Amino acid sequence: MVKWLAAAGCLLVCNVGLSGEGPERPPRIAPVASAPSPKDDAERKILDVLADMRQNQSRGMLNVPREDGRMLRLLTEAVGAKHVVEIGTSNGYSGIWFCLALRTTGGKLTTFEIDARRATLARENFKRAGVAELATIVEGDAHEKVTALKEPIDVLFLDADKEGYGDYLKKLLPLVRPGGLILAHNTNSASGEMQDFLKAITTDPNLETLFTAVGGMGIGITLKKR
Repeated sequence: MVKWLAAAGCLLVCNVGLSGEGPERPPRIAPVASAPSPKDDAERKILDVLADMRQNQSRGMLNVPREDGRMLRLLTEAVGAKHVVEIGTSNGYSGIWFCLALRTTGGKLTTFEIDARRATLARENFKRAGVAELATIVEGDAHEKVTALKEPIDVLFLDADKEGYGDYLKKLLPLVRPGGLILAHNTNSASGEMQDFLKAITTDPNLETLFTAVGGMGIGITLKKR
């Protein structure tokens, strides 16, 4: 017998035991991730800066949630990325998560920001996190500036104007190496503004896409097939 239960605003489906059917099974509970654990003093310094940015700089910066930042770091380190391209630097919060991985892979970050004040703040944050040598900030309209890129891209992260995702993909997909990743933020909350992009990453036979909502905002994870 199946019974629907309302709990904390969610619906749970439980098997309710009847006579001769065995004991009732408890509802499944998803595991909760613990806080990041620094491997060494350098990583602890970076995590401390990230925590300070969340507490004191997040207002108006449109930063990714912490769990999304952890996802960015995990995926970047897992693919051994040598070159990450980020569209939408803001104050450098997500960029520092990337640098946590790049410091171990020997890679670098190229990040684009249209707002000069945010770009200045990002430079300061990269410096105090000790990762300034890993990050290059390009100021200006990324739709124009990305055309100067020539190097292969291992991870492309889109977190800027949502209606522009399709244009960024068109211009940068040729540079993404086979086996590389395209990560798109806000696929839950802003999907209506990126329909052309979503269609492109889910219908191109050269791409494989999944969507996750670890931090609640939604990240599209697209593999450029080998």
